[in-house]
Amino acid sequence: MENRVLRYFLTVVSEGNISAAAKLLHVTQPTLSRQLKGLEDELGVTLFERKGKYMSLTEEGRYLAEQAKNIIHLVDATTANLVKSHDIYGTVTIGMAESQAVSTIAQAIKGVQQAYHHTKFQLHSGNAEQIIDQLDSGLLDFGVIVEPINKVDYDTLSLPYQDVWGVLTRRDSTLAQYDTVTGKQIEGLPLLVSAQEGTTRMLTNSMDVEATALDVIAEYNLLYNASLLVEEGVGHAVCLDGIINTVDTELCFVPFAPKITSNLSIIWKRGKPLSTAAQVFLDQLKAILTE
Repeated sequence: MENRVLRYFLTVVSEGNISAAAKLLHVTQPTLSRQLKGLEDELGVTLFERKGKYMSLTEEGRYLAEQAKNIIHLVDATTANLVKSHDIYGTVTIGMAESQAVSTIAQAIKGVQQAYHHTKFQLHSGNAEQIIDQLDSGLLDFGVIVEPINKVDYDTLSLPYQDVWGVLTRRDSTLAQYDTVTGKQIEGLPLLVSAQEGTTRMLTNSMDVEATALDVIAEYNLLYNASLLVEEGVGHAVCLDGIINTVDTELCFVPFAPKITSNLSIIWKRGKPLSTAAQVFLDQLKAILTE
């Protein structure tokens, strides 16, 4: 599969018909049709179902479209990350869990950009499972994850911050009356819990509460969306402190008792060569962490 043909294929997917795609690509319709037919012959599958002027993807076509996007992204990122002249060019991609520890990452990004103006950063929010998947797929250079996580396939640096777990709740709720919240106090209450694997198990192990006693009504990926549900009185969000600014709002954060904390680490795929831009970022981060 040639990179050029994959770009042709994705353009047809986006436009929905040969005519519009050919015009956008500045090629003739017969040329584009031949390229697509050649791609189908090469792979031995039918990629499109043709309905008059319009084309819809087959199951195989949908799979190729998803993979082609990743392939093109990797090709473009690799090209951009080559060193040119005496400056450093390229984009560093970082997946990040929601945490105040991101401030350390921000310091490293600032240092790199002050030294190398042509270096760019792409930041993606997500939980540990999503970040790991993207690291394994080569779509991310680094991931900032909340412990615990199996890091056997990754190199890692611990970040100098511990996140504190508790509940985000309305100020007029029963839980807001307490300085800390115990396992017994959340039994039977509607809870919104992080979708990251192990969060519910952490509660049951650390707070002496049975899983069957927890009324988990929803799981969330990003806390901001969950906070809107809390504000509407839908439930109480089990979360980390400091992510949602509760000053002058209807919300407040109450920590758990006994205290539950999580360490954070930045990880990257072991054995995978880093681009020059990514290596410069890592060196800058290591320098900050050793100060």
